[in-house]
Amino acid sequence: MTKLKPLHDNVVIRQSTAEEKVGSIIVPDNAKDKPTRGEVLAVGSGRWTELGERAAMAVKVGDVVVYSQYAGIKVKVDGEEVVVLHETEILGVMEPCCRFPAARR
Repeated sequence: MTKLKPLHDNVVIRQSTAEEKVGSIIVPDNAKDKPTRGEVLAVGSGRWTELGERAAMAVKVGDVVVYSQYAGIKVKVDGEEVVVLHETEILGVMEPCCRFPAARR
């Protein structure tokens, strides 16, 4: 896993790898979209509310999430590049049946 412990409502995500080949066509790096899916590696303890209580996090370690293309900050930890972002930058959590669309064919 990762040695980076996020604070408050921050989340550490390992980006999924982008496809490099579409059929028999190799897509150049500059034409690729950035991955917008990733696996949650670590979550913070939650943000403080105005009442002084901790708000529970909506994601947990192991969730596969979808996030905005330019969200978060890339950080290198032990040679692995991860993304640190706020929980509010996460658009949704993939259901287990939808995580691997190739298996449904």
